[in-house]
Parts: sequence; C-alpha cells; structure tokens
Amino acid sequence: MDSGRIIKALSGFYYVKSDSAGEIISCRARGKFRKDDIKPLVGDFVEFEHRDHSEGYINRIKDRENFLLRPPIANVDQALLVSSIKEPDFSSLLLDKFIILMEHNLIKPVICLSKADLGIDQDIQEIISSYQKAGYEVIPFSSKDNMGIDKIAAILENKVSVITGQSGVGKSSLLNKLDPQLALQTNEISKALGRGKHTTRHVELMEVANGLVGDTPGFSSLELALTPQEMAIACHDFHTLASKCKFRGCLHDQEPGCAIKQAVEQGEIARFRYENYLTLLQEARERDEKKYG
Repeated sequence: MDSGRIIKALSGFYYVKSDSAGEIISCRARGKFRKDDIKPLVGDFVEFEHRDHSEGYINRIKDRENFLLRPPIANVDQALLVSSIKEPDFSSLLLDKFIILMEHNLIKPVICLSKADLGIDQDIQEIISSYQKAGYEVIPFSSKDNMGIDKIAAILENKVSVITGQSGVGKSSLLNKLDPQLALQTNEISKALGRGKHTTRHVELMEVANGLVGDTPGFSSLELALTPQEMAIACHDFHTLASKCKFRGCLHDQEPGCAIKQAVEQGEIARFRYENYLTLLQEARERDEKKYG
C-alpha cells in the first residue's frame, strides 16, 4: 500500500503523486466510493495500491482539511479570487460571492484584480481600500506589463492555492506569466457575450512558483448553497461583530440592536459590501423557501 496526493482528475482517472517514489500513478477509484457516494477530489491525500506498469486503485481517502465542489478540489490553503477591473467589468457582488464561499469553507481568500494596465479609477481604488480595511489582501496585477506578478508569486510559495473567478478575467494568462512553460490556452473576451469562453477543461494541481496551484474551470455564474444563518457569519468581520448583536442568530437585516448595521452606519463596513450581503441573503432565503416550501 502506498500513499500520495491526487494532482489531476480526468475522464474517471485520478493521477496520484506517490509519497515514496515521487512518480505519478494513474488510478481508478474502488467501487466502494461510488457505493458510499464519495468522489475523490484533486488535492486529496489517499492510500492506493498498484503493481509495476499497471493501473492503480485508490483504497482510502484521508480526512480533508476543507474542500470545494465547484471547483472540485480539497485541502486548499488559499484561494486567489481573480476579478478583472475591466473587460469584463468589475463586479463586487460576484467577488463577494466568492469570498463568502471561501471563508465558509475555511479557505483564505486573496483578491487579485487583473488588467490593472487598463487603469484603476477612483471608484475601483475606493473599493480596494474597503476590502483592505476589512482585512483582505488585495493585489492589482497585469499580465501584460508584469505589475504585481512578483507579489503573487511570493504568496504562492509553499502553499496549495486555487485560482478561480469569472470566465475571461485572466486566470490562465496569470498562470502563463508565473510559469511560461505551462502554455495554457487562453481566449479573447467574446465581444458578443461580454464574457470569456471556457478554456480550462479539468482540474489539476501544478507546481508553480514553489507551490501547488489548482487551475480550475472558469464559470460566469456562481450559486451559493449556504443557509441564511451560514451567510450571516461567513465573512470573518461579520462573524466577529455578530457576537455583539442584540439577538443571537441575527441575520443583520431587520433586527434591532444589530452590530453589523451599526458598523455600516459608522463606516467600519463598506455600505456596498452590506448591500451585497443583503442581496445574497435574499437569495439564500428564496432557496430555503423552494427547498422547504
């Protein structure tokens, strides 16, 4: 029996890097995983068996620190949330969706703003300052003129990172800049649709800047499956302040004595972030209504 980490999943095969030999073994998952409705994920630490020059079989998935289902990846240290300043236009609502998803899953979000060569106007600068004030690291970068690339490379070192975000924001271009040997396919923004085409077809952990990076399929929409109660404490600053709310389980909407609403009025939390939260909270309520009738 050997142990290792799944570094790629493609067409029912799991490619495991062996701890003992350092080689990559092509494996199938045992039928018991399908029976138990468990699917191995890229990033999983596993135990597997194989013979020389033969296909291996995964027998056990070790306990996960965390995982995501979209993108499907496990045991991640941090998530680089790539949003473009322009083309496609920056969306704080979409960014907050990603932030909430990552924080709920105990993954550190790092905000990376692409296409900074197109200019950072005052509105974008104020948004950057708001996220920084909330405790998030924000890195504007440009794959065209290398702005911010060294800073991103530094935070990847000795970490397992996932790079994700809306299609067409420059994830593959960023990876190509960090390691030109990757030569990942990139596509121009579709002028007709106003968004990018999907260029990444599978999930894979790659060695980049002395760390492991997951290149994941892009997507233009994201649905959070959190309950309203989970949504209310997903962001670290909301979670910290929620303990000061008058009512336990406060959803920071209509309740009196809400510490979050007070923080918004006092300028401690940016109003646009709170408004984004209310939009996402309403979506969570509507999902609950559909689910439970």
